[in-house]
Amino acid sequence: MTEEQRQPSEEELRRRLEEELKKLRVEDVLVQSAASLTNLAGQKLQDKDLEQARLGIDGARALLPLLPGDAQKAVQNALAQLQMMYAREVGARPSAGGQQEGRPPQPGASQADAETAREEAERAKARAKLWTPPGV
Repeated sequence: MTEEQRQPSEEELRRRLEEELKKLRVEDVLVQSAASLTNLAGQKLQDKDLEQARLGIDGARALLPLLPGDAQKAVQNALAQLQMMYAREVGARPSAGGQQEGRPPQPGASQADAETAREEAERAKARAKLWTPPGV
């Protein structure tokens, strides 16, 4: 068995982990956490899980002041898009009475209106693709 094929001992694994932790910066973890929350919130919006989406948006927003400049701007832009998508979803959600919340019923709404709404939803899905912060 060659040196590369043998399994590392627990001590070797611990040493490697400690070396990696020494290289890691808190700012890097904050940026990665904000990116993960932003991506997860986008996925939850696509799944129509609005409570989880809101929690992810709020979590990423709470990290904003701790992020370095460029990453802060990028996360802020991604959050702005998510918040707009979230507001659309909340506004389009049917209430218990069968009407859309926040909007009056649309008597005589045409097929074209329904098609426009579907197109907007598809564009929102396309914008909600995974986002990776710069430099990560």
